Amino acid sequence: MRVAIIYPPLPSDKGVPLLSQNRQFQWFHTPTYIYPVVPALAATMARDAGHDVAWLDGIAEAWTPAEFDARLDAVNPELVVLETKTPVVKAHWRFVREFKKRRPATRVVMVGDHVTALPAETFTNCPIDFILTGGNHDFLLVNLLAHLTRGDVLEPGTYWREGGEIRNSGAFRLDHDLKRQPWIDRDLTHWRLYSEKNGNYRRTPGTYIMSGRDCWHGKCTFCSWTTLYPVYRTRDPIDVVNEIGNLIEKYGVREIMDDAGSLPVGEWLQTFCREMIARGYNRRVRIDCNMRFGSLTAADFRLMRQAGFRLVLFGLESANQSTLDRLVKGVQVEQIREGAHAAARAGLDVHVTVMFGYPWEGESEVRNTVELARSLLRKGDAYTLQVTMVVPYPGTPLFRELDEQGLLLTHDWDEYDMRTTVMKCPLPEETIKCAVRQVYRGFLHPETIMRRIFSTRDPIADLQFYWRGFRSLVGHLKDFR
Repeated sequence: MRVAIIYPPLPSDKGVPLLSQNRQFQWFHTPTYIYPVVPALAATMARDAGHDVAWLDGIAEAWTPAEFDARLDAVNPELVVLETKTPVVKAHWRFVREFKKRRPATRVVMVGDHVTALPAETFTNCPIDFILTGGNHDFLLVNLLAHLTRGDVLEPGTYWREGGEIRNSGAFRLDHDLKRQPWIDRDLTHWRLYSEKNGNYRRTPGTYIMSGRDCWHGKCTFCSWTTLYPVYRTRDPIDVVNEIGNLIEKYGVREIMDDAGSLPVGEWLQTFCREMIARGYNRRVRIDCNMRFGSLTAADFRLMRQAGFRLVLFGLESANQSTLDRLVKGVQVEQIREGAHAAARAGLDVHVTVMFGYPWEGESEVRNTVELARSLLRKGDAYTLQVTMVVPYPGTPLFRELDEQGLLLTHDWDEYDMRTTVMKCPLPEETIKCAVRQVYRGFLHPETIMRRIFSTRDPIADLQFYWRGFRSLVGHLKDFR
């Protein structure tokens, strides 16, 4: 079959949508593009199964809607696959309605956390043909194609229309063997579109991989990907190192973001690091990853640094223990301070994510988080950070809790974009946005600036990185003005 995996352009005065491979959606004034690993694997696996596959990312290509439609029509697809998220699902419903008017015979498939949580809603609001639920939509796409071409039985997790009714093949399962999965065909999926404009990269070109799906903690009540990956699985660490070697030699990649929700720890991490060092890849590429506070020792961080790790991303979320407990973060505030300091002392760049707007936090709690985030920046224990407003996505425990308690202000999904308050909160929205801006302005503190100057190792590359960071900072301040 002719298959197109697509990201239609979504023109908006809010900015550019950070849609692909993103757990917490945002609109950015300064564009940033994340390489969508699972959809890229879906494209690769469908091609390997004998199908003609086209990759059309109208967002990263900066195409107009008319340009995108023309290119999609030129592919003449029999099946279109579309990843969606809560803040843009209504826009995607409109796209599907218009697309079906032009090409009524082309089947359309949606994937992602929103349609996994609320599949019936999308069937009601647009003429979609299939929804693949759960995080293994790469495997489910190959199965769907086999069903359509050969009549194979549908695996659990697929929804479809039949005789005016919505049918499904049962609850999705995460029993596919990641150790047998192919490496992504980077050329097929136009990896260079995502290799430069990404705030994580200090050195370019960069790209993404995933060593596991998704987070071995998997309990944070706000995380939309707990909807997709209630079970954690990993790839073989040697195969991951082999893939990194291929990215270095074949594509000249200089930085790699491992986008598992939490990088595997313990013996997996030890094996991975030793192999990176033994092959000398630690001198040729830098590795970034997501990690959890309280899970690694100072010795672990030093080994990671020796193995080529540069950036470690942690979810700080709040400086208040009651909030961390309510979110089921499984971490103590003191572990945040200690972990950030230990990672920074080992020579790693620490990135933390912070959120404001919890319905149970008042001014003193917000002030605690602002002070902790700014303190980490001044001390050099946080190198970069990302600040947003809390959004409870459908399907998450946080959404169910707030919905049951009548604390949601709206079910208009357009508003769930981290730009506005969607929950009843004791503080005005402007107070929350002011806290976001206060944290971001921590980058402009003289002590923070001086630490950057004295930590500069490669003047040309570092100054380019700082300039990109400054532009992002200006963009974020606009995002929350």
